[in-house]
Amino acid sequence: MSRRYFLDWVRIGAFALLVLYHVGMYYVTWDWHVKSLFASRTLEPFMLMSSPWRLSLLFFISGVATAFLLGKGEHGFLRRRSWRLLVPLAFGMLVLVTPQSYYEVVEKLPGGYHDGYLAFWARYLQADPNFCRDGECLAVPTWNHLWFVVYLWAYTVVLCVLRWIAPDALSRMSERLAAWLGRGYGLLVWPALFLIVVRLALVGRFESTHALVDDWYNHAQYLPQFLLGFAVAKSQTVWDRFATLRWPAALISVAGYAFIVWYFGLYGGDSTPPDALRAVQRAVWGLFQWSAIVAIIGFAASWSPGDSRARRYLTEAVFPVYILHQTIIVVLAHNLQPLGLPPPIEGPLLVLATLALCFAAFELVRRVGWMRPLLGLGPRPARQAASVIADAV
Repeated sequence: MSRRYFLDWVRIGAFALLVLYHVGMYYVTWDWHVKSLFASRTLEPFMLMSSPWRLSLLFFISGVATAFLLGKGEHGFLRRRSWRLLVPLAFGMLVLVTPQSYYEVVEKLPGGYHDGYLAFWARYLQADPNFCRDGECLAVPTWNHLWFVVYLWAYTVVLCVLRWIAPDALSRMSERLAAWLGRGYGLLVWPALFLIVVRLALVGRFESTHALVDDWYNHAQYLPQFLLGFAVAKSQTVWDRFATLRWPAALISVAGYAFIVWYFGLYGGDSTPPDALRAVQRAVWGLFQWSAIVAIIGFAASWSPGDSRARRYLTEAVFPVYILHQTIIVVLAHNLQPLGLPPPIEGPLLVLATLALCFAAFELVRRVGWMRPLLGLGPRPARQAASVIADAV
């Protein structure tokens, strides 16, 4: 089966949205590493537009990409994927994400932190447990936003184990699932129902921690999305259903989004919603989560763009940009605070500066062979041709 180029564009767009989302986290009232002096609830409805589905979409596409990568050959696959994921994770935890924790301590530690970055970094590497506020202590070292890389690697291991233990059963189940979802409205209904049940059963019991070992609600939604992407990757019938169902899915997602915004606008503060209404909200969240994914992929599949130089370049760049972007946002945001720029000026400036610095770093790293693995890039091609395609994450 040929590469599905439209999914590359969906993946590029989803990661680009992360830059906007994490800049937005600086300006909303939700907890984050650093906070703007102008933080308010103004942007929160826009943040809720992608919160339910953004990461589920990325795990789904990662499952699809894994199916195609395995199709190129299984020998040494897990070793290669581990190298591409765990090396940037280790480098990120030891070096790249440290400024996020540093500026979080500077802004939130009672009385501030005044010993400087290098002193903090030494304590960070020693797993110092004493950065505490109100009884809560910052756990260091940490992977911060690189939790996605950890989960992706863990889910890849799960898939490889399943393929080693029961390859024929996994193949049959994938074929049956693809055939089941390829009929009628099954693609729109059944995954949504699964996500609704998962949210109703688990979200109130398990806090989202991104700590891998205790993050049961997130595993219950993200691992099945990864496995679903793997199962349907090579079924043309399923991709045709995505395109066919795009308009119903879009209408459902718009209605779901409107309800979510209304609900959190009313109960986003100290107000307590009735239990029945909270249950309805959780069900609508799950419905919005999957219907938005169907709509996005469906419109991309209908558009069905072919290959291009821009796609090849951005496909290679998107993972390094993801690795770098949040640290750059945190560093820039904190150091822009003395200027007192209003959010309508500072926000776009943060987005543009973050993208510029991310791509500048990518251009440097992609040209230096020993640096490439640090940002998840494969070996340097023998010829720097436009046709070089990076493995999808």
